Amino acid sequence: MSFTVSANANMVFGVDDPTDAIANVADLGLEAIEFWGIEDVDPDALRDRCDEHGVAVSASTCVGVAANTQGEGPGLTDPSLHEDGVADLERSVELGEAVGVDSLVVTVGPERDDLPPGAEHRAVVNALRDAAPAAEAAGIDLVVEPLNNPVDHPGYYLDSSYEAYEIADAVDSPAVSVLYDVYHQQITEGNVIQNLTEHVEFVGYVHVADVPGRHEPGTGELNYARVFEALDDAGYDGYVGLEYSPSTDAATTVERVLELVP
Repeated sequence: MSFTVSANANMVFGVDDPTDAIANVADLGLEAIEFWGIEDVDPDALRDRCDEHGVAVSASTCVGVAANTQGEGPGLTDPSLHEDGVADLERSVELGEAVGVDSLVVTVGPERDDLPPGAEHRAVVNALRDAAPAAEAAGIDLVVEPLNNPVDHPGYYLDSSYEAYEIADAVDSPAVSVLYDVYHQQITEGNVIQNLTEHVEFVGYVHVADVPGRHEPGTGELNYARVFEALDDAGYDGYVGLEYSPSTDAATTVERVLELVP
């Protein structure tokens, strides 16, 4: 297997503090943990517990302007907030260094109806381009996430994985790539295997959950055994993060998902 499986402490294990899930992650044979809210953790306690159990911190979320998953409010899509966006990305990198995180999830905020075509795209590219040197120096990946509009995030700007690839390509930094969430992109675009394997060079992180319901892989319409096999065959060697709402006991669902992994 070329990739590493991680699990979201908040969503899968239902804890507020990811430190409380690390022992469970290790007991299940997972090598990494991810979580939301990098400002809300004790970095020393988290790192100590990870070291104790041999677990890596694969990802967390950015802060401020770079952490808006909604269709309203401030976001990287607003060119007038460029300086704030860059500062929040750089602050996220500082927090990520303290925690020892590998990737930081960038969510870009709302689609705007007061800007000319292409303005939001350029604003996101420019903010990431200016923040990329800090991420490069820290050895942290900024992974830009498209989200679905129809079900979970109405009004969010970046719903297309193809535009996300264009953003990463335009920034042209080894520290900026795409978080491809199979759940979101199945709702928005479908064709996930061909999409992933043909653009794997732009993908820095993968999230998985099934459709409908956002429960664990194997409960919905996606053939996740084939998705995982295709990722492995394509040589994807990053993290696959379990970001789902368990349909039953969390440990049982993780074990079932791991049975699908080649």
